[in-house]
Amino acid sequence: MILLFNDFDAAGPYVGQMRAVLARAVPGVPAVEQMSDAPVFDAKASAYLLAALARRMAPGDVCVAVINPSVGGVRDAIALQADGCWFVGPDNGLLAINERYAKESRWWCIDWQPKTLSARFHGRDLFSPVASRFVKVEDPPGEPLEVAETVGSDWPSDLAQIICLDHFGNAMTGLRANVFGEDTLLEVSGKELVRARTFSDVPDGTAFWYENANGLAEVTVNGRRANKARDLATGRAVEVR
Repeated sequence: MILLFNDFDAAGPYVGQMRAVLARAVPGVPAVEQMSDAPVFDAKASAYLLAALARRMAPGDVCVAVINPSVGGVRDAIALQADGCWFVGPDNGLLAINERYAKESRWWCIDWQPKTLSARFHGRDLFSPVASRFVKVEDPPGEPLEVAETVGSDWPSDLAQIICLDHFGNAMTGLRANVFGEDTLLEVSGKELVRARTFSDVPDGTAFWYENANGLAEVTVNGRRANKARDLATGRAVEVR
């Protein structure tokens, strides 16, 4: 399976063009939009979200990850093999946390380029064709890299801030919930929040945090849009008590 992770928005032409390239290169292999509304222009926040979603990947799966505001600049294209899964994208930290969580990993700098390469759409012209090579179990088209040579190698394993607001207004953080005890409090916007298992465990209108379906600590309000009820926004700091 090929998974697409990006900030393009599924309503535009970009995801469809990437899917078309992959369908031609590896017909019959499903290409699934893992996420098309990742934090816009924010490779760091997206890195923690991608790492959480990647837990559901199976060995042999390939992820094309593109959050690339500096596309067309000097940033290298890289590939990561982590626990049998492949990731390809820009060297801007987007893949860094996947490597951090992996038991086994290897990096490559991609030196292949297509005959025609748009200055603004490497997701279609560069990353998707490289991903198709991994589906066909071909060797990475480039040279090995050391971890320290990649952007994001010095980032923390958990990010104490809101990284994404979902459709319901719930605020995902870059913190893994399983590293905290049941009595851990999270403070956001000056208010301390207790941990609960799920919405039905607290009264209507109560703000709390819980482990979401992808293993991240998420701030919510039962029966309300948390972002409006608690004035939450991406980038807002989260303190652990």
